Amino acid sequence: MTAETGAAAASDVAVVVVSRNRRDDLLATLPRHEAPVVLVDNASTDDTLAAVRRAHPEVTVMSLPRNLGARARTLGMARAGTPFVAFADDDSWWAPGDLARAVAIMRAHPRLAVLNARILVGAEERLDPVCAEMAHSALGTAPDLPGPSLLGFIACAALVRTEAFLAVGGFDPVVRFPGEEERPALDLAASGWGLAYVDQVTVHHHPSVRRDDPGRRQAAIWRSRLLTGLMRHPVRDVAGMVVRAGLAGRPGIEGALRALPDVPAALLRRRPMPPQVHEALRRLQS
Repeated sequence: MTAETGAAAASDVAVVVVSRNRRDDLLATLPRHEAPVVLVDNASTDDTLAAVRRAHPEVTVMSLPRNLGARARTLGMARAGTPFVAFADDDSWWAPGDLARAVAIMRAHPRLAVLNARILVGAEERLDPVCAEMAHSALGTAPDLPGPSLLGFIACAALVRTEAFLAVGGFDPVVRFPGEEERPALDLAASGWGLAYVDQVTVHHHPSVRRDDPGRRQAAIWRSRLLTGLMRHPVRDVAGMVVRAGLAGRPGIEGALRALPDVPAALLRRRPMPPQVHEALRRLQS
């Protein structure tokens, strides 16, 4: 099919959805996807799998024996076997016709590894504030990319080039979730791939009512930030992260404590980012 038909060709792209104990959200969003779906279930206990198989037998289901966090997306991508993969959460979906348009944009820009779509949140369709930041990226727009250059992305609104993403290891088993996007984004940039924000295509995100407590989520973000720092950031920057975690109070301290068991695994995967990527990151953070 062509972009004009509003559906993406099955041979071009698949949608990889990762979920855990959000059966009702999944049943509402799965019919909205305009490409074959690979659902990776992170050990749900709410009869998600049975419900999906009854209602949507066309969906490819991968059932994991334990919760692997974001690493499950990498497994889903390998299972899909398509040149492009759109990540979606169980509470998000691409706007009608926009997935096919995004694939066309990726094909027209061969250096582009990750396309981050515009995200509209909730029934009121508020622009996600992170998208406003992306639209004004300090890195500007490279001549061979379709939008402002990035060094990060939001997974639930990302279309990725499978070859590039798997070459840098996909989402790793150390960081898990949330905050899993930074490490592959840095590695893609280090390998010469481009990441861009493209506001001509849209993803809808209706946040599930089944969400972690905000304090617990902030602690998880700190955990991911510190472990990613150990894997890719200069030592002096990691030290600064640890100090900031302590100053952040309970979420930061809890996040640091939760990171401790995975420090050896992070150090084994340590490959500091090249100077040009570090400089670009400093420009974004200044």
